[in-house]
Amino acid sequence: MNSFSISKYGMIAVKILKGYEGGMIVNFEQKFSQQQRQVQKMAMTQQLQQSIQMLQYNTEELASFLEQKALENPLIEVTVERDYDAEAAIQPVKSTMNYQHNEEFNYLNQVPDTSISLFEFLLEQIHLTMRDTYLRELVFFLTENIDDNGYLKIELSEAAKTTGAQDIQMLDALTLLQQLDPAGVGARNLQECLMLQIERDDFAPNMAYVIVEEEFENFANRKWKEITKKFDISLAEIQEISDYIQTLNPRPGALYDGTKEQYIRPDLIIRVTKENEIKVLSAKTGLPVVHFQKDYYQEMSQFEDKDVRRFMKDKFNEYEWIQKSLQQRGETIVRVGTAIVERQKEFFLNPAHPIKSLTLKEISEKLDIHESTVSRSINGKYLETSFGIFELKSFFTNSLKTQQSKIQNSEDELEISGDSVRKRVAFCVENEDKHKPLSDQKIVEQLKEEGIDVSRRTIAKYRDILGIPSSSKRKRFD
Repeated sequence: MNSFSISKYGMIAVKILKGYEGGMIVNFEQKFSQQQRQVQKMAMTQQLQQSIQMLQYNTEELASFLEQKALENPLIEVTVERDYDAEAAIQPVKSTMNYQHNEEFNYLNQVPDTSISLFEFLLEQIHLTMRDTYLRELVFFLTENIDDNGYLKIELSEAAKTTGAQDIQMLDALTLLQQLDPAGVGARNLQECLMLQIERDDFAPNMAYVIVEEEFENFANRKWKEITKKFDISLAEIQEISDYIQTLNPRPGALYDGTKEQYIRPDLIIRVTKENEIKVLSAKTGLPVVHFQKDYYQEMSQFEDKDVRRFMKDKFNEYEWIQKSLQQRGETIVRVGTAIVERQKEFFLNPAHPIKSLTLKEISEKLDIHESTVSRSINGKYLETSFGIFELKSFFTNSLKTQQSKIQNSEDELEISGDSVRKRVAFCVENEDKHKPLSDQKIVEQLKEEGIDVSRRTIAKYRDILGIPSSSKRKRFD
């Protein structure tokens, strides 16, 4: 048997003669070579994917993730931090969440009282006020077709066909249902919902029920002059009815949705010193903490079985990886939060809380990290101030370019955020003459005098975002 070897850096040629083919000898020659090439690849391991997920998780999602890991790994125990870090404590805390702050408060373990659902509330009333008859069975059926807002979501004809009841019986059942609380429940549309509430209110303005019943479309579209002619009433009286209608609930069932109140646990705490220095601190309360089960590890490490040892080694490595990922997650959120606060410094120091334009790219370039990392760091994360709790995403706004020529003798461009413009639009509307409300063009002109140059279309868009009706619908007649 012939033998051969391949040199590490050499080249060999292997020649094989395969007999005759058509009178010709066919030679097959194959060359082998060994070369070094540098190739850069990124391997997205499972651990790397989970590290990315941990950064994106909010506190509740992170706690659920770690609890699942604890079920799979006997070396891990997960607890929840209960007390504020001494350095981070701020007392008293004024929050938009209106919670009571004390050292026993725990965001994750707070379980709000379960509100009764609209369906349960209606069932209780039916059992208490109606006799056990066929008509009550029809009321039960209709109740099952009430949506979360309190509206009936099935046509009476379809309900009659499904139950086999007569149309008049189904109408009687609906009448009984609409007599239950809350007022307006069982309505088939907004008009009927308002009429049911007006009917029960002894203090409703005169003509309110009739106008909503007969002239609802004209009333809603503020074609009030036609209504004044028809019913021989003044615009001031219709204005009074309009103000009253605003106090009614267009979604009577929403108060009984049966959902649990959600608590927001801030990830960062903002502290402003007397010298107007802003400190960004990591909130510890409610944060899940991973503990190492040392006793169990030592006990299992005494076994000589290779599989047991390998299992314990893998689980120990997983514990170390989780601890490292948690530390990195916390540091990244603080870094991103600090960069945001530095950019939005005036928001925390100025009583008007102005917001500057800010993009993910600006933060990513400042911290030398990828935009996706910034995005994950602000996803579902909140910071707490002495005047409320705010989502980190809310500090990122688009910018508008405007001229400062009204303020300075230059044509320098000033970047302002869309949020600031929206606040100015709201301020203009709030302080307008309600009998002669500002048109979108008038608001454009007012802002232009302040050095803010925006189009009428932009004003209309911002007004729509703010839920501000057009000038014709804001006009008052009292």
